[in-house]
Amino acid sequence: MSIQTINPSNNKVIKTYYEMSGIAVEKAVEQAARTFHEWKKTDYNVRAQLLHNVAGLLRKNKKKLAKLITLEMGKLLIHAEGEIKLSAEIFDYYAINSANMLADKVLNPVHGKAFIRNSPIGVLLGIQPWNFPFYQVARFAAPNIMLGNTLLIKHASIVPQCALAIQDIFMQAGAPDGLYTNLLISKERIAALVADIRVKGVSLTGSEKAGASVAVEAGKHIKKSLLELGGSDAFIVLEDADIEKAVEWAVVGRINNNGQCCVASKRFIAVESIADEFLEKFKIKMAALVVGDPMDVDTNLGPLCTEEAAVKLVDQVNRAVEGGAKVLLGGKRPNREGAYMEATILTDIAPGNPAFYEEFFGPVALFFKVKNEEEAIALANDSPFGLGGSVFTQDIERGKRVADQIDTGMVFINHPTWTQADLPFGGTKGSGYGREMAELGLQEFVNKKLIRISELSDPF
Repeated sequence: MSIQTINPSNNKVIKTYYEMSGIAVEKAVEQAARTFHEWKKTDYNVRAQLLHNVAGLLRKNKKKLAKLITLEMGKLLIHAEGEIKLSAEIFDYYAINSANMLADKVLNPVHGKAFIRNSPIGVLLGIQPWNFPFYQVARFAAPNIMLGNTLLIKHASIVPQCALAIQDIFMQAGAPDGLYTNLLISKERIAALVADIRVKGVSLTGSEKAGASVAVEAGKHIKKSLLELGGSDAFIVLEDADIEKAVEWAVVGRINNNGQCCVASKRFIAVESIADEFLEKFKIKMAALVVGDPMDVDTNLGPLCTEEAAVKLVDQVNRAVEGGAKVLLGGKRPNREGAYMEATILTDIAPGNPAFYEEFFGPVALFFKVKNEEEAIALANDSPFGLGGSVFTQDIERGKRVADQIDTGMVFINHPTWTQADLPFGGTKGSGYGREMAELGLQEFVNKKLIRISELSDPF
């Protein structure tokens, strides 16, 4: 099978790679296992210096790397540069903070003395998505390298140049052979890697279907897994919200990364007293977005990642309309080459409509009008997903009370769901399990080893 870079702004093939052979993959796994036995003995300072080196190289090569992201998956160039900046911040964050976070925890048992030591578990497999090809790797790689684990990365097949560029940065930074290894392989070969006795854990960011498949394989072989899957984040606007600010953030929350974020704001829920005002202003700003080449600084909305993704999104919109939804804005492909989709707003979506429970991965906003706060909370929770969500209100205490009732892994008040190095990231329900980022990102693939000390005269 070939692995290709296809520019989604014109659907032209840029570069083709071929899968690694079985022999090459075997050598990579074996090297990762050998390297683990040495890397786990290194001092935190050695590991931290490597991460600082990686961060420095990301910043030095920011423009070149950002262009690779835009070329391969269509992200606006300015946003791609922001992704490189965030990735560097994540590597620096873990380099600076991990030693303290991983320090021994002293216990106070009734008998003897004891402490908990955080120890690495071995070779990890990271299955990474295309929508944030550097950031997603950073949040998996940085904490686990600081822990002392070694990594095998199966990146999305549509971003091979980004995948190879990241591996090259680790090599330039001084990483030992086998610490970070990119595997150019198809998804059909993942199960064999999860089953490999040398692989001790697996992390996946991707679809529900892919997550379920990996979870089954990991469970079958009694291995730790972490899943970050889809989302259909609610964006709740209460009657006391600052409508102008809410509308500004609504557009950002829905259109960031051309609408292709797991934590994008996707379901816009407004109480009836301000719903019409919010919707009208939201429509005006969405309609004003400039669709175009993602390399162009004047573009607001670039292409989806692939032609296949654009076709799927239009089909979802059409099925929603067949189910009774109304198209307030957009709903079609623009008349231009490339994997583009118009900014779209759908209304009148009833529970029997297939759109009610689906995730729309692109610039399509679902709008709902509700009577009050209680209905807004109920609708926000009426979803198979539980990743993030937002509440807009000028009463912060009220916002916290509402946030406490929303069944998701993250809730933001007066801001769309977002990400930064020092905030934990993850969801519940169909959005997966486990946490990445911040201190919690160090607590997943770790052996919390109890060490208990007794005096020779102690009968216990």
